[in-house]
Amino acid sequence: MGRFALEHSKLAYRADFVAYALAVVVIAYALVAAGPRADRPVMATLVALGLLGWSLLEYVAHRFVLHSVPPFSTWHMAHHERPTALICTPTLLSGSLIALLVFLPALLLSNLWRGSALTLGVLAGYLAYSCVHHAVHHWHGGGRWLRQRKYCHAMHHRREDAGYYGVTTAFWDVVFHTLK
Repeated sequence: MGRFALEHSKLAYRADFVAYALAVVVIAYALVAAGPRADRPVMATLVALGLLGWSLLEYVAHRFVLHSVPPFSTWHMAHHERPTALICTPTLLSGSLIALLVFLPALLLSNLWRGSALTLGVLAGYLAYSCVHHAVHHWHGGGRWLRQRKYCHAMHHRREDAGYYGVTTAFWDVVFHTLK
């Protein structure tokens, strides 16, 4: 189980949550403590856009990449075959993709503070996704919202024609008519 292994030890699996939680806290603190005050409304909007963007990215990646593009589809099938195994994207890979596909373009198009704000929203969305995905496979009970997410994700795992691609929300499944 190296740095790029899909199945993680309990320690490595939990470290992913800690790493992203730490990144969210550090970036949020930096934006509040050192970011330009005049930019706060814009930065708050960018954080919200990053969260919204993450929800669409989660849906698109799950529907089109994880179910159609090798080697990602092969890796994702291992998760479908063993849903309680500690299988997840290695932190180094997911972090690198977020840095290259979100932070770097935002930095080049704007500035450090705004790029960090957009990235914070995406990171917070990814952390929420990771927590919800873990919960639907490993937690018992939960409130109405979590039970609904568990139901939708169970339907996704049990169907040949998949559907139910959203993990944190069914919004995009409704928009794209993939609740079957």
